Amino acid sequence: MQKQNQIYDLFLKPQKRVIILIDPDKFNRVKCGKQLAGLSDYADLILVGGSLLSATRTEDVISQMRGMTSLPVVLFPGNAMQVTDKADAILFLQLISGRNPEFLISQHVHAAPLISRTDLEVIPTSYILVDGGRRTSVEYISQSMPVPADKPDIAAATALAGKYLGHKLIYLEAGSGALQAVSPAIVSEVAERTGMPVIAGGGIRDEKTAKDIVRAGANAIVIGSLFESDPEAVIRISEKIKSI
Repeated sequence: MQKQNQIYDLFLKPQKRVIILIDPDKFNRVKCGKQLAGLSDYADLILVGGSLLSATRTEDVISQMRGMTSLPVVLFPGNAMQVTDKADAILFLQLISGRNPEFLISQHVHAAPLISRTDLEVIPTSYILVDGGRRTSVEYISQSMPVPADKPDIAAATALAGKYLGHKLIYLEAGSGALQAVSPAIVSEVAERTGMPVIAGGGIRDEKTAKDIVRAGANAIVIGSLFESDPEAVIRISEKIKSI
């Protein structure tokens, strides 16, 4: 039997959340072990996933992480092959900013029977790519265009479609290594129009950017590349947004 809302409920509480994104292809046990050791002091959960992974690699990394941190682990799958019961939950992502049927329904049909045989908490999630100033891996792999960075109305209309499709969470994604994060204007418009929990990731490198996104209405921020390169900066960001 699948878990119900244990992870999702975190996004419904007033406290702002910090989510760390781990790419298993870049996971180094020695380096990440040190970084993960004190992670629960400033982060709330871990996303694990990427665009080019298999379930075997994902399972292996999650198993290693279990001995390093007690934080919940949530799958952030790029395709159905990345489904594993080693995690606590899965973001059941629908890439609604794109028009590629592979990521609108095909991968979901492949993944659904696999998920049904696990006890993963399933969180239906609107995944919306936003232009972060450079072409990202997820754009290339998904063969889709992002929402223009200066079009909050398009982002909000897309998010509303996700709401009416029955999704429970909005994920605004500028992409790994984005030159700029999702703008506060887009976050604000999406949060206000949908009334749904919003998380934003990509291009968040400093306290001001994180603070502006959270104040605009995001319930959580996702940090990936910065955690790999400068964990101390992530601690400072966490301290800043959790005081809001």
